[in-house]
Amino acid sequence: MNSALKQHIEKITPLTDAEFEYVSSMFSSKKLKKHQFLVQEDSEVHNEYWVVKGLLKAYHTDEDGKIHILQFAMEDWWITDFQAYMNCTPATIAIDCIEDCELLVLSRDNKEKLCNELHSIANFFRKKSNVGYVALQQRILLLLNKNPQERYNRLFKLNPKLLQRLPKTLLASYLGVSRETLS
Repeated sequence: MNSALKQHIEKITPLTDAEFEYVSSMFSSKKLKKHQFLVQEDSEVHNEYWVVKGLLKAYHTDEDGKIHILQFAMEDWWITDFQAYMNCTPATIAIDCIEDCELLVLSRDNKEKLCNELHSIANFFRKKSNVGYVALQQRILLLLNKNPQERYNRLFKLNPKLLQRLPKTLLASYLGVSRETLS
């Protein structure tokens, strides 16, 4: 797990062995089974998660019980309820496992400590956040301006491996269409 994390970080910023040893000491590991919750709505969120293995979905359930999928996360991706995590407020989304998962867990306090002590890690998280903002903006624009076929094509172009792992009902929910429309 640690070598994968080091490779992930070093795609953006180099670290000495001593720096990486310190960084990795701030993470803990967590294993979850398929269908287990990582975050539940209204819970406190103290951690950010890096996916070592597996696939998760982040979603909101509306008043009518309809599920709206905001994000998927597979290997090498980060996930949490960022609003709850950053603002220390109750979770507004749930995150659960589509597959068995292995995660590295970084607490808010440990992340702050790392970013304050290591400029390279602060830079890493700044760049990762910016990539996330861009992806979110693109997703919103796709939902506003593109039809379901165009949204599917864009997702396929960006993440063909993800599509192979998703049940059709979850894919339909993410694209904002019914299962029947997807077929």
